[in-house]
Amino acid sequence: MNRSIMLLAPALFAACTGTGSGSVNEVGTIAATGAAAPVATHGVDGAGAAAARGASKDQGSAGQASEQASPTDWIAAEAPILTNAVQLTFGRDWVRAGENYIDPTGKRVLFQGVPQPEAGKAPDDHYAMVLADLVMGADDKPALASSWIISPKGSANTCGWFDPKDPDRIIFATTLVPPTAANSPGYQRGTGRYRWSFPPEMRIVSLDLKGRAKGSEIVPADLKTLVGDGSAYVAEGNLSADGRHLIYCSLATGQGDLYSLDLQTGETVPLVREPGYDGGPFFSPDSTRICFRSDRTGDGHLQLFVGDLERTTDGRILGVSRVHQLTMGDTVNWGPFWHPASTAMAYATSELGHQNYEVFLIDSARWTTGAGMSMQRDGSTKVRVTHAAGADVLPAFSADGRRMIWTSKRGPENTSQVWLADFALPQAFEPVLTGTSAGESARNEGASAPGRAP
Repeated sequence: MNRSIMLLAPALFAACTGTGSGSVNEVGTIAATGAAAPVATHGVDGAGAAAARGASKDQGSAGQASEQASPTDWIAAEAPILTNAVQLTFGRDWVRAGENYIDPTGKRVLFQGVPQPEAGKAPDDHYAMVLADLVMGADDKPALASSWIISPKGSANTCGWFDPKDPDRIIFATTLVPPTAANSPGYQRGTGRYRWSFPPEMRIVSLDLKGRAKGSEIVPADLKTLVGDGSAYVAEGNLSADGRHLIYCSLATGQGDLYSLDLQTGETVPLVREPGYDGGPFFSPDSTRICFRSDRTGDGHLQLFVGDLERTTDGRILGVSRVHQLTMGDTVNWGPFWHPASTAMAYATSELGHQNYEVFLIDSARWTTGAGMSMQRDGSTKVRVTHAAGADVLPAFSADGRRMIWTSKRGPENTSQVWLADFALPQAFEPVLTGTSAGESARNEGASAPGRAP
């Protein structure tokens, strides 16, 4: 979702976790855009998320650390949380790839990538949106097959997402045509070291795959615009579990604000309009909350926030209340993504240093005391997930929570590519209670497990 891309260093890419982001003097050199298309939500090579789902460039220093840890080292360090890790995209096919999501059936993967050019030609300037089948390879390991570019030629694309109720319906952000300017007017941030760019042509569209021949060319007329008119960057979209509401980031006011679009009624509701860039929103599994990343603290870093959604009795979203900051400190935290069956949230962080981002888990539990007081954890429970030398970012989970897919530079090619592993939830995090209605689950989420205090 959904995950903008944060430029971590030369050649990262955007992630729907929020376009452009992070401490501008700590992440890396970013080309004035156009080079690596803005990918906004939950990229590396860089990987980034607009900080986290914007556009980015190759990571550089993180790659320099690649000789410090062998595969044997990180395989052992990541078990038992991550096991059977496999690389799904490779440099022979993709200059870089990332910001990846698994469809609700577990049979396909959506990601953004820059395909390898024909001999003698330069690679594309922007990320394409790519859909591939997730299959078992000849070595009996997960692999991708039949990769299909589902975005128009020359367009810049980011923040893809599967409709949870209709896996044949894809939403993503696109410029439809090549962006008109390398440095788009309006909202920009940067220093002499790097800059982010947000094409005003970027808007969120949907694509219905039913009846389309796999591999067929997609043109602008095939796409239905959901929000955005080409006057201001609109991206970083994510759908609620029932497919009714689309949350997204817009730069129409000159800063990153979050909105909700009711796809049934057409009503748009402002959700978060605090000073600063708030982006990369995702619904919680039960759609009662959202998470996002923000630079509102004004110290040049990104922090994670969660907020409760207020709704009418018929389910319409009215706004966000009780916004709660999960991360703090002198770090860049972005690309949050909830585990579907627990109170844990995965995200990328510079907690171990700005030269090598790693994926961590953090607790986002909430509960109600016996006296009826609403409580929420402060994010103090954190567990490191990845341990490789190359940057690991943009984590997401399969619908059953048993697999994690993410973007990493840990491979021998030292480029950001898509990785997949089996995932086991650490005992530090409590599973969501089962056998209850969605409303009961939302009320009980975070309730203490037997013998353990909340």
